[in-house]
Amino acid sequence: MTIKEFFKKITAPVIWGNLAGMAAVLVILAIGVWKGLEHYTNHGEIISVPDVKAQGVSDARYILNKAGLDAVIADSSYNRNSPPGAVLEQTPAPGAKVKSGHAIYLIINTTSTPTIPMPDIADNSSVREAEARLRSLGFRIGPPEMIRGEKDWVYGVKYGGRMVYTGDRLPLDARITLQVGSGSMDLFADSPDTADSLAVPTEDSFSPATESGGLSDFEF
Repeated sequence: MTIKEFFKKITAPVIWGNLAGMAAVLVILAIGVWKGLEHYTNHGEIISVPDVKAQGVSDARYILNKAGLDAVIADSSYNRNSPPGAVLEQTPAPGAKVKSGHAIYLIINTTSTPTIPMPDIADNSSVREAEARLRSLGFRIGPPEMIRGEKDWVYGVKYGGRMVYTGDRLPLDARITLQVGSGSMDLFADSPDTADSLAVPTEDSFSPATESGGLSDFEF
C-alpha cells in the first residue's frame, strides 16, 4: 500500500463518520456525568441559614430541614435564662450563605440543672469572701442568718432549710443562706437584771425569820 492510498483510506467519509460518532458519545457522557454531579451536590444552589436560636431542638431541626440543611447537635451548655433544650448557639451563624445539605451545628441548653460541690466556706472565710466565691461559681446568695459569734464570720451554710457541708453537690443556681456571726459572743447580756437573776444564793441571804418559820412547821 502506497502512502497515497493510506491517506486516501483514512480520509474516507466512513472513518470520519465513526470518529464524529465517538466524539458525540463522549460529549453526551461528559454532559451526563456533569449533570449528575450537579444534581448530587446541588452545585450552585445557595441557601441563607435560618436563625434557630432560642428554638427547641425539634423546631430547629424542622426549620433547618425544610430549608434543605442538616441539623447536628454539637454540644450542650447551661443558661439559667433559657428554657431546657433551647438552641443557644449555631454555626454557621444566621444569614450565612451555604450550599444545600450543609450541616448546621447547634449548641443546646441542658435539660437538667448541673450540680457543683460546695466549696470550703463554713468557718473558713468572712461573709464578703464567701459571697464573692459562691457568686463566682454561679450560686445565688439570700439574706444571711445571724447567729452568735465573731462579726461577719461565716459559721455555716444552708440550702433549702438544711445544713450544707463541704463537698455536698448543689444545683448551679441554688439560693444559699449563710450563717453569719452577729458580733455577740456571750449567751446573756451583761445587764444588772440578768446578773441578779443568775446570782448564786449565799448564807447571808437567808433571814432568821425564814429559818425559824421553817422549823415552826414541825411539832413534837
